[in-house]
Amino acid sequence: MDEGVSINVKLSIIIPTYNEEQYLPKLLYSINEQNFKDYEIIVADAGSIDKTKEIAESHNCKVIPGGLPAVGRNNGAKIAEGELLLFLDSDVVLSSDYLETAIEEFEEKNLGIAITQIIPMSDRSVDKVLHRFANFFMKRAESIKPHGAGCYGILTTRYIHNQANGFDECLDFGEDSDYIERIGKIQTFKVLRKPRLLVSTRRLEKEGLKDLAFKYTKSTIYDFRGKKISAEELDYKFGYKQTEDVIKPRIIYAACGEGMGHAIRTSVVLEHLKEENEVIVFASGRAYEFLSEKFDDVYEIYGFNTVYENNAVNDRKTFIKAMKNLPRDVKDNIRLLYNISNEFKPNVIISDFEFYSNILSKIIRVPMISIDNMHVMTHCKIDVPKKFSRDKLKAEGVVRSFIMRPQKYLITSYFYPEIKNKEKVSIYPPILRKEILDLEPVKGDHVLVYQTSTSNSKLIEILKDINENFIVYGFDMEKVDKNLTYRKFNEDRFFNDLGSCKAVLANGGFTLISESIYLKKPVLSIPVKGQFEQIMNAIYLERLGYGEYHEELEIGVVQDFLSKLEIYNNSLLSYKQNGNEDILKEIDSLIEDYSC
Repeated sequence: MDEGVSINVKLSIIIPTYNEEQYLPKLLYSINEQNFKDYEIIVADAGSIDKTKEIAESHNCKVIPGGLPAVGRNNGAKIAEGELLLFLDSDVVLSSDYLETAIEEFEEKNLGIAITQIIPMSDRSVDKVLHRFANFFMKRAESIKPHGAGCYGILTTRYIHNQANGFDECLDFGEDSDYIERIGKIQTFKVLRKPRLLVSTRRLEKEGLKDLAFKYTKSTIYDFRGKKISAEELDYKFGYKQTEDVIKPRIIYAACGEGMGHAIRTSVVLEHLKEENEVIVFASGRAYEFLSEKFDDVYEIYGFNTVYENNAVNDRKTFIKAMKNLPRDVKDNIRLLYNISNEFKPNVIISDFEFYSNILSKIIRVPMISIDNMHVMTHCKIDVPKKFSRDKLKAEGVVRSFIMRPQKYLITSYFYPEIKNKEKVSIYPPILRKEILDLEPVKGDHVLVYQTSTSNSKLIEILKDINENFIVYGFDMEKVDKNLTYRKFNEDRFFNDLGSCKAVLANGGFTLISESIYLKKPVLSIPVKGQFEQIMNAIYLERLGYGEYHEELEIGVVQDFLSKLEIYNNSLLSYKQNGNEDILKEIDSLIEDYSC
């Protein structure tokens, strides 16, 4: 280490770039996901004309002028604050715990310089064989002659880099092998055994196996004979030529099939995204049925479903059902998701509380955006009575296990509790269907009743004894029974009934409450017992003065609620929402950041 120099970070990661908007986000994402955090990132850009510099700056990288790889690496080292230097190409991806294991092995073996073994980002057998051979060759040759090509994770110290006068900027090819060889004469060189780098096969795909193998073989022979060869002699060009064709971002969007809220929100976002992006959709249950009728490229997967009995969650039966199907679900869903994503090559995954897309994001190392109303309970400070503490803890556990460490949480909510981590979490108003936004609500003479549990027989008996007209959805039948009009679900008719009702009686489902509030309809909420999300929604509904929350439905509860409608109507006048504009802009911005 240099004497008298203050070290602010342990590691400086230096990345030379030129028009790397397609690859750099994946590398930066893989760095951000590492457990080891004591680093800085320096991007030495050689005058990119795409969005490379903007992407680097948005990820808090230090962006400096670059040039050919040797120039860029040296420029990065000049401003580096770390004790250790890690030189990476922009089209690689770090494996899990790469930084931690690389530094640990480097220091345990007291090395002066090291490189990393590689794994191709390809499923082709020939690519895998070729890269396995490259690893084998580098390990066998390490004790004979320090050698390395492609800058596959060159790790050294800043002190040794300066002692060796950095990379030779007179070389336009093989500057990495020259650098390794010169430092290898000063300090010990090794190929690291534990960490792995995932490397792009773009040059192999572009130039072909035969031509590229010839070039690297020729350069290696020259290197072992102590001779230098230029890029011109090998017809090797730095940088990746951008195509003139506009490449649309590729998105995998996945929706939970429990209830209809996730499907409805997903459909609104998909209408927007499909205008400028390529999108493939995965959904389960009712979400699949709903979305597959509206959009192309919708694939059905298995999902988790809650078992309800007498308007309450049956935890035991829900758990038994989930565990019974889990082995099949995991195997079939992951296989389908992986195979399709392997062909589609998504830039971003968006999940509306869908479990398996979360797993896929970690497997293929693609950034994920979470869009739902569920994470308000885990990423905001929620205040509910103590008697619901057990339900709250149970719900938080489920939510945390479903979606783990996305790059961004976009939470939709009609109430706005304090956010715990504002860098990763944003709250927006509920996402509303165009039909709801376009409705001109009126005050009719009926109460809209919506139930997701067909087992709630007590509700029907109570409503029959009340002198009001009720239009009832959720029992999947067309029937008139005294003051009750049952209707099968039909979107157009439902919108009309919702827009013209004088009040809504429902459980604690987020979507209907949100739409009712927007249309200035008071809500009487009877949440499903044990369903904390619904309980939370109902509690905050009442606190805002938009309706009432009750644990049990009685005749007196309904009558008292209906007698106070004017009070709730006045409170609802204060609710304002500018459609979906703000959250859609945020989604577009995140996709641009992650998929360039």
